[in-house]
Amino acid sequence: MGFVSTVLGFCGFGVGLSAGIVIGYFLFIYFQPSDVKDPKIRPLVEHDSKSLERMLPEIPLWVKNPDYDRIDWLNKFLEMMWPYLNKAICSTAKQIADPIIADNAVKYKLDSVEFETFTLGSLPPTFQGMKVYITEEKELIMEPSLKWAGNPNVVVVMKAYGLKLTAQVVDLQIFATPRITLKPLVPSFPCFAKILVSLMDKPHVDFGLKLLGADIMAIPGLYRFVQETIKNQVANMYLWPKTLEVPVLDVSKASRKPVGILHLKVIRAYKLKKKDLLGKSDPYVKLKLADDKLPSKKTAVKRNNLNPEWNEEFKFVIRDPENQFVELNVYDWEQVGKHEKMGMNVIRLNELTPDEPKTLTLDLLKHPQSRDVQSDKSRGQIVVEALYKPFKEEELPKDVSENADEVEKAPDGTPSGGGLLVVIVHEAKDLEGKHHTNPYVRVTFRGEEKKTKHIKKNRDPRWEEEFQFVCEEPPINDKMHVEVLSRAPSIGIHPKESLGYVTISLTDVVNNKRTNETYHLIDSKNGRIQIELQWRTS
Repeated sequence: MGFVSTVLGFCGFGVGLSAGIVIGYFLFIYFQPSDVKDPKIRPLVEHDSKSLERMLPEIPLWVKNPDYDRIDWLNKFLEMMWPYLNKAICSTAKQIADPIIADNAVKYKLDSVEFETFTLGSLPPTFQGMKVYITEEKELIMEPSLKWAGNPNVVVVMKAYGLKLTAQVVDLQIFATPRITLKPLVPSFPCFAKILVSLMDKPHVDFGLKLLGADIMAIPGLYRFVQETIKNQVANMYLWPKTLEVPVLDVSKASRKPVGILHLKVIRAYKLKKKDLLGKSDPYVKLKLADDKLPSKKTAVKRNNLNPEWNEEFKFVIRDPENQFVELNVYDWEQVGKHEKMGMNVIRLNELTPDEPKTLTLDLLKHPQSRDVQSDKSRGQIVVEALYKPFKEEELPKDVSENADEVEKAPDGTPSGGGLLVVIVHEAKDLEGKHHTNPYVRVTFRGEEKKTKHIKKNRDPRWEEEFQFVCEEPPINDKMHVEVLSRAPSIGIHPKESLGYVTISLTDVVNNKRTNETYHLIDSKNGRIQIELQWRTS
């Protein structure tokens, strides 16, 4: 009897379950609403701020701030190159760290400290946007917004006194806004001499640290202490205006300052080839220094002469004696039409002995690579005298940066007893207009106005513009009015508007000769402007 009831119970359960599924399915279909409406699609501008934050939990800077540029191409580049950059960065970091660790291991009596695993993971950093400053100086200033939520795995093994300790860094997060300055810009690859890096705000650094397999950052109070310590230490070293300077090139060589003078005398040419149908040629010589922006120098034209004599002297400022050369081109002058080339040759500076005059007899060639004398001998020859005189140590031009803090003297013609007031408008920060932010600066002194150029859609503009005011007497009791305005867009209904102003007393600059201050703008919430003043006297 018990067996029969058990069998019936299983059968009833199976029938009831099957019947319930079938009935539930039909009920679901029956009560399914048939009037399903299409979702409403609205532009983002019609949503309020809370809806936008819900849909876009992290809005990039190039959306919120118009002065940040979108750089998706750089993020794509990092994504593609990250497997190779990861290996290259880790290898370089280990090469730099190994000798430092070896020195400190002996100091702290450690048997060995080795990297068991060193990888930055598979997730590359991303740039939320980049701001680029345009200045009148020979520099390039960039401010990228960097965010990196990586999955690195760095395992360090330390051995001492027969014990082994393993430390592991995981789950690294770094949010930072560095300012990268490439300066000065020079005409030698990679076209800048130094890299200056500073942080505009305290960075956010978060990571996990495991010792013997246990996450010690989970200890109450330790996580916040370590995070604040790292922020403060990094800020003390690199928070603007402090910088990390990385030299790339020798500034004196890269800037290609003058190092000497080349004295070149074109004496004569002979056995030149006849170019004119009637009569002889009318030759002249054109001289051009390589890598020099100055126009070519020319001799006089010798009429109807195939063996001309010039005896004309020329001087060239030399900046790179190892690579520069002078190109000599002999032309036949034509009154109508293009002057016909008769031949050419070059004088290389590295083939001249300094301070020793040298007379050179050069075969005229068709082009500088030609060395076939048999085919070019009929073009004639030119005789020149060359003397390269390098500057002595005391004659070398001084670097302007060495005397950056010194104030120049006023130019000749400045009124006696007076001087020259120099105003340098550097930059402004956190400007904010009601309808537009296209800032420019208007400087007013004793009724005279000066204006900077306007910069479109920029809350942190940088001008680096200089203005000068001639004063009959020191402006010891005068004040200067500096106002930041926003220029109205070419298409729009809103006029120009004021973004803030400041009135500067000139007593300090007259007494101290130079001031460089950042002023808070009146009638502006957070706006600031950096103004440098100089008082130059003769």
